[in-house]
Amino acid sequence: MTPDLPPAKTIIEPFRIKSVEPIRLLSAAERCRVLEEAGYNLFKLRSQDVTFDLLTDSGTSAMSARQWAGIMVGDESYAGSPSFQRFEAAVQGLTGLENVIPTHQGRSAEFLLMQALRLTKGDVVIGNTHFDTTRANIEHTGALALDLPCQETADTQSEAPFKGNIDLDALARFLQKDSRSVRLLIMTVTNNSVGGQPVSMENIRRARRIVEPLGIPMFLDVARFAENAFFIKKREKEFEGRHVREIAREMFSLCDGALMSAKKDAFGNIGGFLAIRNPELAESVRSLMVITEGFPTYGGLAGRDLEALAIGLEEILDEDYLTYRLRSTEYFGEGIRSAGIPVIRPIGGHAVYIDAGAALPHVPWREYPGQSLSVALYNGIGIRSVEVGSIMLGSRDPVTGEEQPAPRELVRLAIPRRVYTQSHVDYMVEMIGHLAKRLGELRGYAFTWQAPVLRHFTARFKPLG
Repeated sequence: MTPDLPPAKTIIEPFRIKSVEPIRLLSAAERCRVLEEAGYNLFKLRSQDVTFDLLTDSGTSAMSARQWAGIMVGDESYAGSPSFQRFEAAVQGLTGLENVIPTHQGRSAEFLLMQALRLTKGDVVIGNTHFDTTRANIEHTGALALDLPCQETADTQSEAPFKGNIDLDALARFLQKDSRSVRLLIMTVTNNSVGGQPVSMENIRRARRIVEPLGIPMFLDVARFAENAFFIKKREKEFEGRHVREIAREMFSLCDGALMSAKKDAFGNIGGFLAIRNPELAESVRSLMVITEGFPTYGGLAGRDLEALAIGLEEILDEDYLTYRLRSTEYFGEGIRSAGIPVIRPIGGHAVYIDAGAALPHVPWREYPGQSLSVALYNGIGIRSVEVGSIMLGSRDPVTGEEQPAPRELVRLAIPRRVYTQSHVDYMVEMIGHLAKRLGELRGYAFTWQAPVLRHFTARFKPLG
């Protein structure tokens, strides 16, 4: 008889590695030089100058052997490709939504949806928290992107299980006051901008019950739907015995449509989609997309991409993988917190969010503490991260033009799927521990140039002090 053994404490990757690429280790002097050349904007760094690239989990996943095999059978017919048919069947089987429209990435799906809805000045799109490109695509039409995050997000250290929820009372109050201006509700699952926090099924259900009688469509932004569904399985008692595929199907059953950057939970290096219940809205989208995206059965993607995404949408539902994904992210966050740097709690699914405002209380928001910490992480360790604070999510007062701060000054460390190992994480945690002892030495940054929209992608900065 095999003896009963206790569960392992060590996290293992539930896959084997059969192809590798080298990681370049620059000297501190070399990192200082390339930072200055990039105007202290980490988006402008060459990827070969980055040791650990945690800028984003979008399009940075390692594809599986099955996905690479699928690429070899991709059909590149301009219209009616069997690769599209397999992709369409995968999305329909997952979502239950009939009208499937591929796009080259998530922000294209956002743009097409906002244009098809013919948003204009005076219209409102409500969300639990819009991410940067969603907000930009809404505001590009002249409409207002309104965030109604739940009150639990105010306490970055609370262990509330579903801090990605929308504030249902605030939603009901706003609609009671002005429902006619509201054209759309978007629930982002998981909620990226508040720390990769999940949204509960109960919250989605109740939001649906609020908007449905008013004829307001509800869409889900499902870039990380599987991670959200697994959080529901782990934290919502009703679903503890259900498979993550069933949970995802129930989420999709509550919405009028879904938009996805398939560069996240479909392990894709490129791609996205819109899946829509209303056939008339779907036809409006298809008519628009021919101008920019291409024919509606390829949407700016190659057939090989559609094959890889169809397989990725199946692989992401592997619960062994999802267990590893959430636990390894949590492990990274726990390590950073133990090193003395505050993080948003509980740890999200795809990233660790450092509370830069709390870590650097001596740097005022107008000097961008998230930028300061992001630069220090690269300068000292070679980690590329992204500021999610007043640079990315700040706003300007429409009357005075005065710059307004974001709700929080964060730094996101997004973890590419199936790319880094536990020893990589242990190394980063060790080095972050050394950096934690010198946070008081960090100083702020100022813009030297910025674009009027999505400024964080292309801006240039200078250090202060």
